[in-house]
Amino acid sequence: MFKWLGNKRLFILLVGIIIFIALMGFTVGSRAGLSLPEKFTKDMVGFVQQVFYKPASYVSGFFEDIANLKRLQEENEELKTAVAQYKQDSVRYGNLAETNQRLQEDLKFTEEQKNRHNYTLRTAQVISVNSDPNNRVLNIDIGENAGIKEGMAVTSLDGLVGTISHVSNFTATVTLLTALDPSSSDANAIAATVVGKENNTFGMIEKYDPKTGYLQMTKISESSNIKVNDIIMSSGIIEGFPKYMIIGEVKDIEVSEYGLAQVAYIKPAANFTDWKEVFVVIPPEVTP
Repeated sequence: MFKWLGNKRLFILLVGIIIFIALMGFTVGSRAGLSLPEKFTKDMVGFVQQVFYKPASYVSGFFEDIANLKRLQEENEELKTAVAQYKQDSVRYGNLAETNQRLQEDLKFTEEQKNRHNYTLRTAQVISVNSDPNNRVLNIDIGENAGIKEGMAVTSLDGLVGTISHVSNFTATVTLLTALDPSSSDANAIAATVVGKENNTFGMIEKYDPKTGYLQMTKISESSNIKVNDIIMSSGIIEGFPKYMIIGEVKDIEVSEYGLAQVAYIKPAANFTDWKEVFVVIPPEVTP
């Protein structure tokens, strides 16, 4: 009896081998469709691949989206800087060709003079705002580590914002034009002129009137041909302060208190209510 059972197992094993070989031959051979075992196996493999592939693809796509977002942010910052630079350059190039031609003919025209107004812009994010009427300042996220120094001009896409008043290693404080007050010991007047009338119109931006929202340009000569709607820019005659920085537009003109000069009321070009980023104006390196 035991011998018969052993023969039965051997018989079943041989039948299984024959069926396996037949299936292999049937699989290898050319045929129109898949067998049921093959279909089942392919479905199982496809299901497992789908279970693992989709989450992996989502994770991969997530990190790829983050990388793309970072690149997009960097490109956006570069475009904003380019726009701000273009606005400054468009004013400068208005009379630069004529000035350059004249100065090139001057034997005393040096490389230092050529590069004197070749400023660059460095983007800074605004990290805090102090709206105290007596202390109107911004804090930005770059400082000495980025070459920022006190007295540097700060602009937005629209126009001049203020100047750097304090610098630490990684941050800096910007005192806004709206803080200008001749009675303050910290006040720094800005030498200004009219776009297109640089040779005969000069004045000083000395004060901001919070009631009207206008800057006051004083010490303007009676003979100056300044008019309403003229665009005011920095003149660059003060050491270290750039030229061609748009300040605002003339809205009114009157004779000064003593009748010896004129006072112009300027609507600032910059928007002093919505702060995201600003641009610090970096002067060119002057080789001694």
